[in-house]
Amino acid sequence: MARAVEWAGRAKSDLRLAVEYIRKDSPESAKAFLGQVFQATRSLSTFSEQGRVVLIMRVLHTSQDLLLALGRRTREEAEGEE
Repeated sequence: MARAVEWAGRAKSDLRLAVEYIRKDSPESAKAFLGQVFQATRSLSTFSEQGRVVLIMRVLHTSQDLLLALGRRTREEAEGEE
C-alpha cells in the first residue's frame, strides 16, 4: 500500500516561490524543476511502511537566498547587501 504524501502550507508556498524564481530566467527550467519535485513526491509514496504519512514541510531552492527563506534575515537586510 502506498503512503499518503501531504504538503504543509509552507511547503506549497516555498514551491510556488521557487518555480516563480526559476521562471524569471527560464520557463522551461521551471517546468522541469516542478516535474522533478512531483516525481520525487511520487517516489516518497512508494516506501513500504504501510500506514505512514510523509509530510513535506519545506521546499528550498539553492539559488534562493536561504537565510531569507529560512527567516534568518529580512528582505530589507538582503536588499541592503546588493
